[in-house]
This record gives sequence, C-alpha cells and structure tokens, in this order.
Amino acid sequence: METLNRDAALSIEIPHLWCYIVITVKRTQIAIRRIGNSQGIVIPKPLLAQVGLEGHADLTIERDALVLRRPAKPTRAGWAAAAQKIAAVGDDSLVMGEFGNEEDAKLSW
Repeated sequence: METLNRDAALSIEIPHLWCYIVITVKRTQIAIRRIGNSQGIVIPKPLLAQVGLEGHADLTIERDALVLRRPAKPTRAGWAAAAQKIAAVGDDSLVMGEFGNEEDAKLSW
C-alpha cells in the first residue's frame, strides 16, 4: 500500500496508483447517420474508454434519454473454470466432512 502526501496534514493511503485520462464533455451535438436501414451515431473512443465500454453495451431508455451501460456479468461467470482448476490441483476435498444424520441411513432416495 502506498501513501500519498500532499500536505503534512493530509495523508491518503492508496492501494494502487492509477492513471486515468478523463475527458469531460459538457454538451456536444453529434450527427445521426444512416447505416443501412437503421440510424446510428459515432462515439469517440476516448469517451467509451472513460466509462469502460468495449465490444458490447446494454442500451436502455430512461425518461427521455438513451443510456449505454457496461453489460452485467452473467451470474457465476467463471465458476466452472475455477472449480476445474481447483480439482486439477487436488484441493477440492471436503474441509468439514459429511453432515449426515443418524437417521439418514434409513431413508431411501
């Protein structure tokens, strides 16, 4: 963990220093272009990078605005690969053992 000192009275601990390029656009008019039978706009790459959009985006309408968001990650994304990796290493044994009850032997499933 690094410490950022700007003043003697101000000390901020930062886990990692990141360099962000921030482009602030107040209000810009862009052209809506014809693309085949549809229409579209061209969004500058730095603006997409600023909000973390690449490849795909979720588009919704909120009040009178079109809103682009990063797609939500699927539930349990990557769990199967992680489980296979753990099993390959042999670290998939039960930690606390089985939780059977005495009467479970009498049950038929």
